[in-house]
Amino acid sequence: MLLEAIYHHPKRNWAFGYDDATLYLRLRAKKNDLTAVHALTGDKYDWDRTRQLIPMSKFATDGRFDYYQCTVKPTHRRLKYGFLLEDEEEQLWMNENDFTTQEPQNADGLFQYPFLNPIDILKPPAWVKDAVFYQIFPERFANGDPSISPEGAETWGDTPRTDNFFGGDLQGIIDHLDHLNELGINALYMTPVFKATTNHKYDTEDYMEVDPHFGDKETLKKLVAACHDRGIRVLFDAVFNHSGRTFKPFVDVLEKGEASLYKDWFHVHSFPLEVVDDTPTYDTFGLEPMMPKLNTEHPEVKKYLLKVAKYWIDEIGIDGWRLDVADEVDHAFWREFRTTVKQANPDAYILGEMWNESSEWLQGDQFDATMNYPFTYAVNDFFVKKESDAQSFAFAIGRQLARYPQQASEVAFNLLDSHDTPRLLTLCGDDKRLMRLAALFQFTYMGAPCIYYGDEIGLDGDADPGCRKCMEWDPDKQDRELFDFYRELIALRKEHSALRAAGSLTFLEAEPEGASLAYERRSEEEMLLVLFNRSGKSHVFELDIPEQDWELAFGESQWSAGAKGFRAELPAYGYAVLKATPRARVE
Repeated sequence: MLLEAIYHHPKRNWAFGYDDATLYLRLRAKKNDLTAVHALTGDKYDWDRTRQLIPMSKFATDGRFDYYQCTVKPTHRRLKYGFLLEDEEEQLWMNENDFTTQEPQNADGLFQYPFLNPIDILKPPAWVKDAVFYQIFPERFANGDPSISPEGAETWGDTPRTDNFFGGDLQGIIDHLDHLNELGINALYMTPVFKATTNHKYDTEDYMEVDPHFGDKETLKKLVAACHDRGIRVLFDAVFNHSGRTFKPFVDVLEKGEASLYKDWFHVHSFPLEVVDDTPTYDTFGLEPMMPKLNTEHPEVKKYLLKVAKYWIDEIGIDGWRLDVADEVDHAFWREFRTTVKQANPDAYILGEMWNESSEWLQGDQFDATMNYPFTYAVNDFFVKKESDAQSFAFAIGRQLARYPQQASEVAFNLLDSHDTPRLLTLCGDDKRLMRLAALFQFTYMGAPCIYYGDEIGLDGDADPGCRKCMEWDPDKQDRELFDFYRELIALRKEHSALRAAGSLTFLEAEPEGASLAYERRSEEEMLLVLFNRSGKSHVFELDIPEQDWELAFGESQWSAGAKGFRAELPAYGYAVLKATPRARVE
């Protein structure tokens, strides 16, 4: 037993409240080192009567470690606990400070979870567990009102550049909500709609106004109401890390320098505000002079931005916020932001833009979820770029699941591409077989999947500006077969709770140097088996699983199941989702 590899911490993703009555406990150990793990639990004031020894199951694994977990419902909402660790040769008890061969006789020296305070528990909105998001870049989705298009707007469908406009607007989105309904979308994420100078609108000029080239507040209200009537939630995008160069307080600092009343709204190193050796004399997003960083520690800045957060929920009825460059804003601001937003709408979804591990923001006091780019990298490396094998992919997913509280994984924003990356089809080298495989994993994994506008009809495009091309509305130029694939995939996810938050995930085949993948999704109501073959030749699965009858829920496969195990064959780039069915009784 390698004790140096065993790890637990009595907070964060290792010991956390899931709801007001349930606590999760987790433990890490060297891969394949332990044969059994139990949690010894009880109340410190009532140890003898509440003592329990609870089996822990292995819920994830990666290249170095196994991760075990169990759930506990403490009698009095507080818990003292330790762990019983076993391998083939010995058993040890783990307390807060050491390992011992003797079982603890009382709660002294054990780990402690002091109390399940409801306010401390991460409680994401329940609706996100069942959400299928669709991301729209408004300037490129549809032009519904040419009268408000920017001067010099180019012909719809011409080549996108970083500085050109095509006249996409809010009315254009309203006009095409049938497209979202036909697809099965129930959540819409729009990049910023506030007044700004660029086509992407991440350089906010006025946080309280709709960009006039997109429409006005009445049109925005009409859009949100129309979405709600169709069962579609609406997520706005806000940039509180930085403003645009034309934001009035920044303009005032540009004009008045140190005499400006707003000089402390920004992080100014020296006056005048200028660029020296390609570096602004004030903090910015990146080194972009037109995006000055806001001082979110300043009381007046906080007051203004929190008013913005509340205003659009109260006045327009949005269902949450996606927050740009969220990891560069101080944690104290986000804590106040969460309080403000949840008071305005307790069911609002707070989503932070993160490109790396983000557990610090998912402790119940800041975000509900983050944009799950580590998931994106893992899926693209295996299914799309073919740079990793099946085992490495399964390890990456296991590591990801172990990083976060369970409820954070259940509502993670799982994307395969966005306005900040090349499009999925382009990443796949225009091979729609690979695209389908990646999308199938995305939609059979826990979290909220997101489709970037146009992916469903075969829109391609390299990195910005290529990934921000105009949506194709000519049916003859749309890939309707691909659209039907996405529509059926969304329907599959909605039909089976085991494919969403309710289902556990167990990999059944993920071999080193392998290109095939098999895993089980299981809930209390059902069990599904998901099979992938990423290789260019057929593959036979032989899985050691209990005898069970199956029916095909999605894809194609030939299979047999009996006392000797499960056997299935998939063609090159094939996939299948099988659902376990009750066995027929033999009279």
